[in-house]
Amino acid sequence: MTQTTPILQIENLHASPLHGSASDVEILKGVNLTINPGEIHALMGPNGSGKSTLASVLMGNPVYRVTEGRILYKGEDITKALPTDRGAAGMFLAFQHPESIPGVSVIQFLRQALSNRTGVNLTVLELRLKVMDAMKELGMESSFADRYLNEGFSGGERKRNEVLQMAVLEPELAILDETDSGLDIDALRIVADGINKLTSPDRGFLIITHYQRLLDYVTPHHVHIFMDGRVLESGGPELAIKLEEEGYDSFRAVLT
Repeated sequence: MTQTTPILQIENLHASPLHGSASDVEILKGVNLTINPGEIHALMGPNGSGKSTLASVLMGNPVYRVTEGRILYKGEDITKALPTDRGAAGMFLAFQHPESIPGVSVIQFLRQALSNRTGVNLTVLELRLKVMDAMKELGMESSFADRYLNEGFSGGERKRNEVLQMAVLEPELAILDETDSGLDIDALRIVADGINKLTSPDRGFLIITHYQRLLDYVTPHHVHIFMDGRVLESGGPELAIKLEEEGYDSFRAVLT
């Protein structure tokens, strides 16, 4: 039987802010997590637990420094790799609060991002056809492509734009940092539907969230409770239901 190489392996990962008075404060305190191809993992934790820091560290955000442990992507140690190299290798981060870029249209942004991802410069027509196909599959209006990136977008439109980026860039590892934050129920269903359409035997997902509600529409293979900078407990979808019923207090006893 052929053993599959994990898409992501996080081994005893410790990290702190790089600068300022908090530089000696450890935020990640020994994170261990493995994501195999085709798997959806949900990382659930309260505010201040270090979830978004983990997402930033995985993508190489320079405001954090890894003090111990390592990050393996498809078997290669990328702990010190540049963010651009991680993106080009097929890692993708959907931000909790996507930035707007006035004057740059969605399709212009996607053209540059795809060029960085693949090294191939598509013509404007080739890219537009690719984007239109992705938008049709995701149920998005074609006019969306010519709007300035996130400028005047609602919360739901910003998150749908992140899903569109995933569909066009075709990452092998997609990290979604609280994609459900601030969404009403209709927008949540649209985003969840987009995620489900992008699932693939070759792609892994790490969905970071506070609540179980997104998992009503996206079924994870594994759920992890994340508190105080580390994974406290792992299980299947039933763990998210337990969390919804009992809250985070039922897991805090592990910290004492």
